[in-house]
Amino acid sequence: MKVYIGSDHTGFELKEKIKIYLSDLGYELEDKGAFKYDKDDDYPDFIKPVAEAVAGDVESKGIILGGSGEGEAMCANKIKGIRAALFYGEKEAITAVDITGHKSSDPFEIIQLAREHNNANILSIATRFVEEDEAKFAAELFLRTKFSMDERHIRRINKLEPSA
Repeated sequence: MKVYIGSDHTGFELKEKIKIYLSDLGYELEDKGAFKYDKDDDYPDFIKPVAEAVAGDVESKGIILGGSGEGEAMCANKIKGIRAALFYGEKEAITAVDITGHKSSDPFEIIQLAREHNNANILSIATRFVEEDEAKFAAELFLRTKFSMDERHIRRINKLEPSA
């Protein structure tokens, strides 16, 4: 599977580490930048190319990184065909509750649900809230989790596309 990856200055260092980790796992990677640390760079310059590449290659996935991950996910989700999910890290995810009021015991469940239910094709990682090891695990989990192909999820995803 081809994986497109990109970040601004805030995610640059972690992006470089995730690239090595995923490459060692056998993933084909294409880095869309940033290619050097520049505190004045702008995340859309690197995130939009990732989203466009993933939209043009439906078998691929994307990993994007930024301080909060929010702007990066928003940027990616502006591209038709992109469904970017956001991961804030274990500490934030463990506080999530389901509709019955039960807290999740698995902080990475949100990543699995994004893939299984929403067929997310880009993972946005909030680098200010994650440790290196959890970011690596999150990226790997995202890439290996399959979409469920349930009719109800396909129906819902189809309703996300803008009207012509």
